[in-house]
Amino acid sequence: MDEQRAILRLKQGDIGGLAVLVKRYQTQAIQTAYLITHDLPLAEDVVQDVFLQIYRYIGRFDPDRPFAPWFMRSVVNAAVQAAKRQQAALSLDHIPPEFGSDGDITFADLLPDPAPTPDSVLEIEEIETAVEQALRQLPPEQRAAIVLRYYLDLDDETIAAELHCAPGTVRWRLHTARKQLAIILRRLIVMITLVLR
Repeated sequence: MDEQRAILRLKQGDIGGLAVLVKRYQTQAIQTAYLITHDLPLAEDVVQDVFLQIYRYIGRFDPDRPFAPWFMRSVVNAAVQAAKRQQAALSLDHIPPEFGSDGDITFADLLPDPAPTPDSVLEIEEIETAVEQALRQLPPEQRAAIVLRYYLDLDDETIAAELHCAPGTVRWRLHTARKQLAIILRRLIVMITLVLR
């Protein structure tokens, strides 16, 4: 069954329409929520709640618009709120300035591949662990900006609309988050290198 037909069935009260949408979007939604919350059970709860909200409020959805962006925005917003409730923002002012220089590796290069090949699973797991540890140290708003930009590939204006802030604030959050992530990841690489010597 295609997506539009599933939405139509859901609008008519047929739960089978929701099952189609869950099957199609659940994995990406949980990955997105997890990148923001860093808590798999919480990410799963967030996505389950969003699917329940979709079921309740599908009548408000305009079927002429694409479903995926509307749904993923709901997931991101719910994940940000859950992360805010779960954890206070962590200040990274204590990181020494000697780790602050820019490198050649961008944050986009370090994001985990959602569909890894069997040959690169171990390497990707190591990168994912490092990135997750680094993301965990960012405030939820910065995490959300990073996920929206580099995981969902949204532009500044769209991210600003999703996070209810100005595009300049989005650019500042992305700049600050990238700088902090570079510092944290560089520090992790230095520590790993020292351990492996």
